[in-house]
Amino acid sequence: MPGKAGLQPFHHSNLALPALCKGRRKRVNSRRCTESAGCLPSYLIRIRLAERMSKSIPVAVVTGSNKGIGLAIVRALCKQFTGDVYLTARDVERGKEAVAKLQAEGLKPQFHQLDINDLQSIRTLRDFLKEKYGGLNVLINNAGIAFKVEDPTPFPTQAEVSMKTNFFATRNICNELLPLIKPQGRVVNVSSVMSVRALAMCSPELQQKFRSETITEEELVKLMEKFVEDTKKGVHEKEGWPSTAYGVTKIGVTVLSRIQARRLNETRKGDGILLNACCPGWVRTDMAGPKAPKSPDEGAETPVYLALLPPGADGPHGQFVSDKTVQTW
Repeated sequence: MPGKAGLQPFHHSNLALPALCKGRRKRVNSRRCTESAGCLPSYLIRIRLAERMSKSIPVAVVTGSNKGIGLAIVRALCKQFTGDVYLTARDVERGKEAVAKLQAEGLKPQFHQLDINDLQSIRTLRDFLKEKYGGLNVLINNAGIAFKVEDPTPFPTQAEVSMKTNFFATRNICNELLPLIKPQGRVVNVSSVMSVRALAMCSPELQQKFRSETITEEELVKLMEKFVEDTKKGVHEKEGWPSTAYGVTKIGVTVLSRIQARRLNETRKGDGILLNACCPGWVRTDMAGPKAPKSPDEGAETPVYLALLPPGADGPHGQFVSDKTVQTW
């Protein structure tokens, strides 16, 4: 009895696929179990097999990766990571153009739309990864924004917009995708050396809070919200904050990473998941400008190093890393 679209019945008597059979196996056609013996049609068997195989394929996702450091990270992962690598972008056309650029280089990135400021977009990606791959092996949170020094946008607005994307959207990504990270998975939150510099410009009281080994995520969120509110009130300097919105948001990313790593130690001890924040360096991008000393490919080196830490590695974990070296926080 032919299957769908003229496909012949698929014999799978030698495959351990009990879930694919509707009923008990029967000896038919020299012990071959066929559609006529109560099994699924061949085309459905092939679909199920493909689904099982795809869930065994390692997968990496890079946010904000249609240009700059993110694109360079995807390029490097396509060359070094054994599995599927997803380039993501808010704008579908720009994302597909970036994919085509890498394909012209002989690479095979995948694409998925992602706007980190849109919770539904994040959850759509989450559901896709869960359904197709059964989870996630590597997550690199690269997406972020920075206002130019000469930008005339009022500082309170810069603070609010930067915080929304760099800290709160990154936190949303982590809340939705960290539960999908498979054992031996790797998570990299791209921060900046500006987090260290901004921390040094904070009041001693704020420095103590941000360096605390026991600060909670809720406490960190309240501090990030307070910074924005203090800028609106015009009292941020009086309250001990530096006048760098980008730097404070990256303090948030670095401290969030330390909190997340600590939580993984408590909730998934033994899974071998490593999570770190990193600084890619001063890189020639639209964000950092043309005078920066590093190329995007050079800027990708530390994030990719952390993403590809070998199975069984016990560190770094919960650290701030620059030039592949753990830095003091």
